[in-house]
Amino acid sequence: MLALKRLVTILVMVFLLIALLVLLVPSVQSSFASMADSPESLFHGLFLTATVLLGLQLLTENLDSVLLRRDVAAREGKINELKARLYDHQLDQQRTAERPPVVPRTGVTTYPEHHQPTFPESDPALPNAPIDQPNSIIPPRNPNYPA
Repeated sequence: MLALKRLVTILVMVFLLIALLVLLVPSVQSSFASMADSPESLFHGLFLTATVLLGLQLLTENLDSVLLRRDVAAREGKINELKARLYDHQLDQQRTAERPPVVPRTGVTTYPEHHQPTFPESDPALPNAPIDQPNSIIPPRNPNYPA
């Protein structure tokens, strides 16, 4: 269809160039009129050719437009069908996620013991360690140093 449309467009352009030459250049007009036997038959032939080419161009343009609209409608239908499938699939996934498991689990469930630290910690590196247990990281104070 695209090739026919381009062919008709090229024919219309060539016809317009020839018609402009015949109408605007007197020497071309007289030579074409001598081939057509009279100026009246030349203009009559140009008129008939223009009518046929215009009709052919309108026909190809409308046919191309109809085919494009049909193609767009088919593609939109396909898109809507795919959207509906996606929506149904998402709905099924939501339903399966909301349902409780069908098969009950067997076995023993164990929970970790809750750990609560006791204060003061017994770690001597912590600042809240008792004084009788000095921190091993910090050396004891040298008595020879002034305070």
